[in-house]
Amino acid sequence: METLANLESFIRSAEHGSFSEAARRLSLTPAAVSRNVAMLERNLGVRLFHRSTRKLSLTEAGETFRLAIADNLEGLQAAIAGLATLGGEPAGTLKVSMAPTFGTMHLLPLLPGFLARHPRIRPEWHFENRRVDLVTEGYDAAIGAGFDLSPGLIAHTLAPAHVIAVAAPAYMAGRALPADPTGLQALQGIVMRSLRTGRLQRWTMRNAAGAERPAPLPASIIVNDPDAMQQAALLGLGVAMVAVPDVVETLKSGRLLRLAPDWYADAGAISLYYTSRTLLPAKTRAFVDWVTEAFREQRLAERFSGLSAS
Repeated sequence: METLANLESFIRSAEHGSFSEAARRLSLTPAAVSRNVAMLERNLGVRLFHRSTRKLSLTEAGETFRLAIADNLEGLQAAIAGLATLGGEPAGTLKVSMAPTFGTMHLLPLLPGFLARHPRIRPEWHFENRRVDLVTEGYDAAIGAGFDLSPGLIAHTLAPAHVIAVAAPAYMAGRALPADPTGLQALQGIVMRSLRTGRLQRWTMRNAAGAERPAPLPASIIVNDPDAMQQAALLGLGVAMVAVPDVVETLKSGRLLRLAPDWYADAGAISLYYTSRTLLPAKTRAFVDWVTEAFREQRLAERFSGLSAS
């Protein structure tokens, strides 16, 4: 009976045409992936890949084998993950992607309680400012906003993703506090360039009455990281448009001021994403339930609302 590791190494190598890329997706070393594939070839008695210094390509037998097992591998993975629950206890590596600031500020504090309840789960949390591909990159879940809902992906809404304008008190000293988005035009802006599109992020703000106005913030300083925007604002370099969850503590402490306090930009929702499998691994279900309950108990959705954060 072939091991799951050998089959996973083969499928990922076939998908990406590289042992190195397959290794990155599987959190293994290239040598380990190559060794797993070689063992599979030896056990099957056929060569699955043509190898060269430049590329990796499937042999005819390799392509036939890939087509035969590709659609069944996910079900096999889910079945094995489900059986990893001995005595009803979730177990295994839990690979999750989340934004650095949001993750360290709001999710990392949940980890001690989660591990106390589920000690056989081993967290592998990736803090990154990008939208990962859960299936091809082997993630159990991701938390963020704006993921493409491809077939088989579930989005469980946790809180609104609202963006507000903030600045340090030192920067606003001697300047008029804008009451609405139009007043932002007279201030220096700390603007983010999107990692996905390469374009400067521009926002349209709204208020509780439903009125909408563009936020004409000048691009005086440009960065490509949300945390850098907040740090630049704290240094008194200008006004930043940032997500409410990233600045709730600095607003509460008074280190940042909210400008145009009745206005916010709607960036959708902060959601918990996971794949829709017939048999969801117990570790993933435990994580989904734990995070959902924590958001409800701590009323984080209310705290993150652009209408209540001030």
